[in-house]
Amino acid sequence: MINPIETENAPKPLSAYAQGMEIPPGHRVVHVSGQVGATVSGEVPADPARQHELAWENAMAVLAAAGMDHRHVVDAHVYITDRAHLALYRQTRDRFLKGHRPAATLLIVAGLADERLVVEVDLVAASAA
Repeated sequence: MINPIETENAPKPLSAYAQGMEIPPGHRVVHVSGQVGATVSGEVPADPARQHELAWENAMAVLAAAGMDHRHVVDAHVYITDRAHLALYRQTRDRFLKGHRPAATLLIVAGLADERLVVEVDLVAASAA
């Protein structure tokens, strides 16, 4: 079983994430490359909310291809290009993770590889072998 790590000797999380996650020996580990807010055909919607939805949908599709789901996520790195999207990021993340709390990092960056993109999500997931 994947175990959350929580300690009183470090600051409490600012939102819905764990301070750390432990992957026991013998587990499969999947790294999901950065998924962006684009459709399968490559369309990038102008709407930031739709891009956030698509980025998480795409990341979850990669997990599903590995036989995993949101419960297997142990680490999430999300990159957004505008601090104003912080609440949108948290709402979308919380909806897709359905109460599951992996370790997480949010980075606010000046831009992504394609200037139309406003979000990128990469994940690490683990499951019993």
